[in-house]
Amino acid sequence: MRPHPLPLTAAATVVAVLALAAPAAAAPGASPVGASGFTITDPRIKESSGLAASRIHPGVYWTHNDSDDGPYVYAVDSATGKTVARITLTGIGKPRDVEGISLGPDGRLYVGDIGDNLGGSWNHVWIYRFAEPKTLGDATVKAEQFTVKYADGPRNAEALMVHPVTGRVYIASKDEREGGLYEGPEALSASGTNTFRRIGDVPWVTDGAFSPDGGRLALRGYLWAKTYPWKDGRPAGEGEAVAAPWQGQAESVTYTADGSTLMFGAEGTNSRVVAVPVAGAKPTPSPSAPGAPAPSPGAPATPEDGSFTKGALVLVAALTLTLAAKRLLRRRPKP
Repeated sequence: MRPHPLPLTAAATVVAVLALAAPAAAAPGASPVGASGFTITDPRIKESSGLAASRIHPGVYWTHNDSDDGPYVYAVDSATGKTVARITLTGIGKPRDVEGISLGPDGRLYVGDIGDNLGGSWNHVWIYRFAEPKTLGDATVKAEQFTVKYADGPRNAEALMVHPVTGRVYIASKDEREGGLYEGPEALSASGTNTFRRIGDVPWVTDGAFSPDGGRLALRGYLWAKTYPWKDGRPAGEGEAVAAPWQGQAESVTYTADGSTLMFGAEGTNSRVVAVPVAGAKPTPSPSAPGAPAPSPGAPATPEDGSFTKGALVLVAALTLTLAAKRLLRRRPKP
């Protein structure tokens, strides 16, 4: 017997749903350089725990492993997902638990060896600093090392942020109930201890970043993300929620060089970095990278890869197919 065709309405629904679920092709020039998501393909990067957008190499992001890797920082080209430089840091001790990276207004990268998974077992942590290389390629660089202590005692932290205007360094501690935002001295000293003082409370934070103009602070956790207006050296208000993607071990966030997009990263081999447009953002032009149109004011901040939406649409398609199959079984003539 010739099989019954799928009912036209069901077939049309499935086609429409699958078409919506398929990724749309981006219009040429629709996104600024580096504002599209990408996958980190380097097998050496298994625990990407921080991100910082380069200002002199358009579309390049600096990252590092969480721990047990050594004094390495990687430059990843977002156009290909490939590593274009691995920087080996010298002049420092053996890193313990590197958790954050940020680019200062002086063109230097700050690397935060600030993790303490035992909840305050280290009486000090370190920050490393080196100039962002003008040319990309594997290289060995001598870095400065700064000793850091907290005024209220040791704690675990994963977020290090350098303000892009003042150059001041901030650290957000990671604590479910008593997380804090800590402010460093006006200038770091390599010859003594740098005391960081608590200036506010924050939720469970795994990373943070300032917008390129210094006007906002973005913070993320495993299940949330917010941006806060930055006023008088402090985050103001309760913050505005951002549609951060679900990434499991969600470890990193940074702004694109023009400030129009937030880039969310995670640990794991072949980890995905997801782009989320910042609603109402005005791109900050850069001498190295052309600006691009910002999303329309009030536009929803949706992950670039639409992972949540795609999953929901595929589920709808599967349910539609199931219902259509049941109809076919009911219509099939009995033998």
